[in-house]
Amino acid sequence: MAEAAPQHLALPSGLLELCVLLGAPRDSLRGPELAAQKRGVQNLSALDPEVLSVFAPPFVSKEDGQTAGTSCGTLGKTKRRSFRKKREKPRADPGKGPPGPRETDMEDVSVPDGVDLLALPQLCFPGGLCVASEPKEDCVHFLVLTDVCGNRTYGAVAQYYRPLHGEHCFYNGKPHWESSRLSVGAAGCFVPFAVCVISRFPYYNALRDCLSCLLTHLKLCKDFEVDNHIKDFAAKLSLIPSPPPGPLHLTFNMKPLQIVFPSRADPESPVIDLDLHLPLLCFRPEKVLQILTCLLTEQRLVFFSASWALLPLVAACFLAYLHPLRWQHTLVPILPGQMLDFLMAPTAFLMGCHLRHFEEVSKEADGLVLINIDSGSVTCSGSEVPDIPLLAAQTFIQRVQSLQLHYDLDLAHLGASTDVNEGRARRWAWQQRLNGQIQQLALQLLVSIFREVKNHLNYEHRVFNSEEFLKTRAPGDQRFYKQVLDTYMFHSFLKARLSRRMDAFAQMELSTQSEEDSMNGTLLSPRRPTIEKKASHKPSPGRAARRRMVVSMPNLQDIAGPELPPRNASLRKVEAAGCSCPSPAPDVSPKPTYTFKIPEVHFPRVRQCVQTYYADCVSLLTKAMSCVAPDNSVLLARYLYLRGLMRLAQGQLLDALLDFQSLYKTDLSVFPADLVRSAVQALPGPERAQAERTPELRRLISRVLDKPGEAPKADDRVKHFELPSRHLPLDDFVQRVQESGIVKDAGLIGRLFEALTVGQQKLIDPETFREFYTCWKETEAQAQEVSLPAAVTEHLDRNECVYKLSGSVKTSRGVGKIAMTQKRLFLLTEGRPGYVEISTFRNIEEVRSTTVAFLLLRIPTLKIKSVAKKDVFEANLKAECDLWHLMVKEMWAGKALADDHKDPQYVQQALTHALLMDAVVGALQTPGAIYAASKLSYFDKMRSEMPAAVPKTTAETLKHKINPSAGETFPQAVDVLLYTPGHLDPAERAGDARPKLWCALRAGRVMVFDASSWSLHQHCVRVGSSALNCMAMVAQGQVWVGSEDSVIYIISVHSMSCHKQLTEHRAGVTGFVVQDGPDAPSQVYSCSVDGAVLAWDVSTLQVTRRLQLPSGGLSSIQLHAGCLWCCTGGSIMAVNSSVRQELRIDETFQEPSTTFVAFQLLPEQEQLWAACAGYDDLYVWGLKDLARPPARVHLPDCAQVTCMIRVKRQVWVGGTGLSQGKSRGKIYVIDAERRTVEKELVAHADAVRTLCSAEDRYVLSGSGPEEGKIAIWTVE
Repeated sequence: MAEAAPQHLALPSGLLELCVLLGAPRDSLRGPELAAQKRGVQNLSALDPEVLSVFAPPFVSKEDGQTAGTSCGTLGKTKRRSFRKKREKPRADPGKGPPGPRETDMEDVSVPDGVDLLALPQLCFPGGLCVASEPKEDCVHFLVLTDVCGNRTYGAVAQYYRPLHGEHCFYNGKPHWESSRLSVGAAGCFVPFAVCVISRFPYYNALRDCLSCLLTHLKLCKDFEVDNHIKDFAAKLSLIPSPPPGPLHLTFNMKPLQIVFPSRADPESPVIDLDLHLPLLCFRPEKVLQILTCLLTEQRLVFFSASWALLPLVAACFLAYLHPLRWQHTLVPILPGQMLDFLMAPTAFLMGCHLRHFEEVSKEADGLVLINIDSGSVTCSGSEVPDIPLLAAQTFIQRVQSLQLHYDLDLAHLGASTDVNEGRARRWAWQQRLNGQIQQLALQLLVSIFREVKNHLNYEHRVFNSEEFLKTRAPGDQRFYKQVLDTYMFHSFLKARLSRRMDAFAQMELSTQSEEDSMNGTLLSPRRPTIEKKASHKPSPGRAARRRMVVSMPNLQDIAGPELPPRNASLRKVEAAGCSCPSPAPDVSPKPTYTFKIPEVHFPRVRQCVQTYYADCVSLLTKAMSCVAPDNSVLLARYLYLRGLMRLAQGQLLDALLDFQSLYKTDLSVFPADLVRSAVQALPGPERAQAERTPELRRLISRVLDKPGEAPKADDRVKHFELPSRHLPLDDFVQRVQESGIVKDAGLIGRLFEALTVGQQKLIDPETFREFYTCWKETEAQAQEVSLPAAVTEHLDRNECVYKLSGSVKTSRGVGKIAMTQKRLFLLTEGRPGYVEISTFRNIEEVRSTTVAFLLLRIPTLKIKSVAKKDVFEANLKAECDLWHLMVKEMWAGKALADDHKDPQYVQQALTHALLMDAVVGALQTPGAIYAASKLSYFDKMRSEMPAAVPKTTAETLKHKINPSAGETFPQAVDVLLYTPGHLDPAERAGDARPKLWCALRAGRVMVFDASSWSLHQHCVRVGSSALNCMAMVAQGQVWVGSEDSVIYIISVHSMSCHKQLTEHRAGVTGFVVQDGPDAPSQVYSCSVDGAVLAWDVSTLQVTRRLQLPSGGLSSIQLHAGCLWCCTGGSIMAVNSSVRQELRIDETFQEPSTTFVAFQLLPEQEQLWAACAGYDDLYVWGLKDLARPPARVHLPDCAQVTCMIRVKRQVWVGGTGLSQGKSRGKIYVIDAERRTVEKELVAHADAVRTLCSAEDRYVLSGSGPEEGKIAIWTVE
């Protein structure tokens, strides 16, 4: 038989931390009060309850049948303290009638930290303990206990009554219902007892059902048997593990009920084991919102009800509505009458009192929010609670009203269940669906309220600009947001946002974001309200329908110009589908869930039976794992977790570690790193040596032990933006401007620094910064206030924004104000407002600043000549003329560059330059202000200094450019690109079904774009912190990423997160080859720089084959004719079980120092193409005879080749070369049959780092860190 786990190995807590029996002291049942009770005297004073017995794990000793001592085979060992419990024993007085007074002995009991046994009796009998003259119904209520560190434990309390016969005999052996038929005089009186179960997990319904099962046994047992029954009950619960997060729930037969212990949805979510619709039955939706507002603003809340059970349940529901926000203040959902003075606490709290205290508390209330659950009323004393933002509130109310909250109505069409557990299962499934809907609509409420917080965050410096955020809120919402922004809850929320945590809020925000929000990831520009939003606040009926369910790349020439991210003026003004008609509750498609039935344990305090129970668990889990579908890794991971846990409890440490090693590869989200580390440290010497000899365990041990435990904790503080109080050098100025949210690009901020310090020492004084910041924000505010009539907006695109408006001026086309959008200039005529087109920036032919004579004056005038119009537009802009001249020329140059390079980012950058010019002129107010602003005319100078156009071939082939570094302080190199086609899978969201472009940047960051619109689909998926070398689409739902840290990371396409890692490589992973089977990929080959090649089974993630090449430097692999072709720098070899062919570089080239940098197989031509470092030729060998000298394909003006792919009958080669005398990133398109260069494309300002093909229709190229952009090219 296996030994139990070593005593110092602390296993995760089981469901039970502690079980306590409470009741009246025996001495109090013998005095005058008991006699008065028997005589029928009513209104007796309540007795003082006390702890009668305490039952805490471990329940199994090393000797069978004993219940004291130490044990290591029980789940749930936590930090505990000692409690001295009274234990009564009768005096030894043989031969004399009934036992006399009992002597008191003391017994040490181990009690978990955080459980105050001195206060527990009052909480278990909150209404007092009173002896009854007739039996009463059993009742249940719940507790929440908080320790000094804020950790919560949860209690379920069942009160029941036992008849008292004579002075000492509580039970005469008859069933309860038989005893209850006796008269009061015969039956005596009925004494209340309570059984309290304490758990670390909020299993309200499950623990209630467990206690209900226990009470059926306690009513039939004799007095001296009560402790043993409760002890067996507690021992059973202590053996049940808490289910890991995910779709697997645990069930247990407690007799007569099947108990379900639901799991958390994910590691960040709480356990939900209660009926979330209870508050919706007690309160109108408006009151629910009012209570949520009180919680969000951290008021002092007191719930009242005549039902002790409702108080904690309703409070728990409201706190669940707030997820992922967390109430961090005092939580006492049940407050006995003796503790009412707690309500005088000055800080925020949530407490619950009996309804009988309502009047008393309301008279003394000062600043309390009194919530009457029974009447559904909310009373605020003192300050008035602000209203929740209007649109969010309206949507929430409409969705709540569409919920079906009544089980009987929803399932009225079904027949009655003849089996109690079947009926309970049906009710549980209905409740799970309803809970899911309620969680979704509560989460959508929070997203509606806080969605735009992200627009005012600076992630690099962890700054939140609260002042600017408040300015964007509607006047009616100001009070709400001002109070919320000062709370601890919101501060923690900000920490999570700044850490880019992908919690429930972030996932909901991502799934419900608009097209404009998506474009914000690729085009970073100053936020302004679009014409569409300013023209109408009504919902567009077609907006919700504009969803492109595509499985192919788009025709890029048909993609309209991207919309600029708007600045939302108010949640009251946001266009949202559903604000004019009832919005249905979210249709939550239930995710598939599974259950695992825990085997029964008949003698839970007998060591041998407990070991048999663990063995049965392992056997059942192994059987269940054999039935799991190969693609259901989520379920397999949960089984592995549970089996590993059970094996640890058995003492089978090596087998447990093997399970955890498999779990590490299957799903990292539930990998218990601390537990595995403890298990490794607990291994005895011989077993540790055996583990070190097992390759899989050796890697696992190194992973869990090599983690730097003393690494400094990352700074997670949240700073609020403040204007500087001292002079700023360049570095400090860059940081302060980035914190302000104006711009992030360090190069642009450097040019702004030069503009503000022209002719001065290179320091920005606080006053200059304040003036500049004020001018920027005033211009932004003025744009918010621009009101355009319908006669004007009909001439503008719906995504246009007014960025600059001049003063009233005289022009050649009338008097009015010149307005600038990102696309055009137009005149907003005065008097009756009208629209007069000046020119689009694309059609501008010439811009001049001159003067015209008027009497004795020379008036500065701006002249704009347009291609589409013969007459020249003139505007007497006077003092504004030079500034408008600079801005229009910059916008004109930016638009020309955007058209030439097919890169809309140029327009956004030109806009930013123009607005910064405006702010610089406004801040300096000096004669040299225009000269200073001209330092920001970046594109105008670029165009004048480099007038050469983009080569014709490049312009015709290039279709679009996107910038994955938008919003970053510096451009980042694009290391790897991967295109994945879309799949119309009914189980997926619409966004998941679209084609995607995966872009690997530095430090383990992967950006994901929607390839149907080039909008950002996922900001960042983190896969380690090292450089990424390769990516491959292995299965429909998996993307494998090879990293320099030797790990293969597996990203789930559905969850957009990495929960799996393959760690068998010992060096940087450099390449993948996917071997397709009849229906799906069956095998994947991966290679690493040390020459190792591993073959993986896709379904099991197990290594099926290993190859070790004789030389290192392995950079890439390809598969052809059953052989792996491997490029090792010094050679290219074909490998099967051994090296079949080898092409050595020292046998072909005179310079042995050169290396192969890229190669490509062309199976149709039976050719191998390769490029070598330092050569401007490609070399072509025939696969049948590698010994023959290669043919050459010359690459004109090529300095270096970095990558190569085959597309149709072409070979695309990326690298660097000369263009117009400068080193640029270049792509050579070569006809594979004729071996001639068809096209020479000037792709990027930096070297081409990577190439990938998209359905052979497009080729995508990524550039180095100087530019950091992705270009999309059409394939002919």
